[in-house]
Amino acid sequence: MPKRCSIFGSAGILAFLVLAFSASPLRAQLTEDEKNTIDIVKRMKNSVVFITTIGISRDWFFNEEKVPQGSGSGFLWDYDGRIVTNYHVIQDGVEFSVTLPNREVRSAKVVGSDAKKDVAVLLIQGDLRGLSPVKVGTSKDLEVGQKVIAIGNPFGFDHTVTTGIVSALGRQMLGVGNVTIRDMIQTDASINPGNSGGPLLNSSGELIGMNTMIVSPSGSSSGVGFAVPVDTIKNIVPEIIRFGKVVRPGLPVTLLSDSYARRFGIEDKGVAVVEVQSGSEAARQGLRGINQDRRGYLYLGDVITAINRTPVKSYDDLYAALENYKIGDVVTLTVDRDGKSRQVKITLVNSD
Repeated sequence: MPKRCSIFGSAGILAFLVLAFSASPLRAQLTEDEKNTIDIVKRMKNSVVFITTIGISRDWFFNEEKVPQGSGSGFLWDYDGRIVTNYHVIQDGVEFSVTLPNREVRSAKVVGSDAKKDVAVLLIQGDLRGLSPVKVGTSKDLEVGQKVIAIGNPFGFDHTVTTGIVSALGRQMLGVGNVTIRDMIQTDASINPGNSGGPLLNSSGELIGMNTMIVSPSGSSSGVGFAVPVDTIKNIVPEIIRFGKVVRPGLPVTLLSDSYARRFGIEDKGVAVVEVQSGSEAARQGLRGINQDRRGYLYLGDVITAINRTPVKSYDDLYAALENYKIGDVVTLTVDRDGKSRQVKITLVNSD
């Protein structure tokens, strides 16, 4: 009977050990979620840019010097070289530079901005080959819990990627324009200084928001991040490109800002009319502004408390209510004067 050979014989053991230790280690298998993130990051590598803002510094002798004032992120909007970012990234700047994914630095000029929504548009010129605009999605069908990816340049570290989920929807945050930005997306994806203006993406690689601010005791990513929803961006960017600003409807009167409302004892009670132009529709409708007697005392006229039955307690409320209308629409104002309420129909005009 032939003798059987075992691999565990002396020669077999040696061969086994050689094979075992010479074989390259197996690569860890990527999960489907990891593959998805990697794919999106690769597709976005030529869409996200780094923005540097140059400001003016003055010494005690009023000598001026150009100095770096801040930085942030942005993303390519179209093939014409337009870059979308946050207004606060370029605020008070006099010169702007955009660092492209290939590390080439281009000068940029401001196309326009909207402080109230914290959105700005820059324009770069030159060869745009290799660059690709973001794929614009929608924010109307977002779900709390769905995956999001944030790309930006926190602390100057270009093309930094963080992931998380949509933590909440419909948040309201006070923006740099001193009015509330509504319907903001709350996310737990890490957002740090320098992320502002960068894209927030869904698992299809579509733009769903623009990373804008973080609420944090330390000012770092340990807080909660917020993004301007893409549906808001889609509404105002075309207007910024066309007009350099957002054309909004307004009332044909001068209104009292919230900062002065407390002096008249109407804080959170409505918006006071300051001045009504003689001969205007508002004057014909009997609206009255603040009056001053011979001794210099000021007296309230009309206080707007509702627009088409939507309650108005502050200028912020009034601004939000008017967003639902367009120039030329006729609205019904509920106004209060000396404790008596009445309704007035008025035509909305260009807010500028």
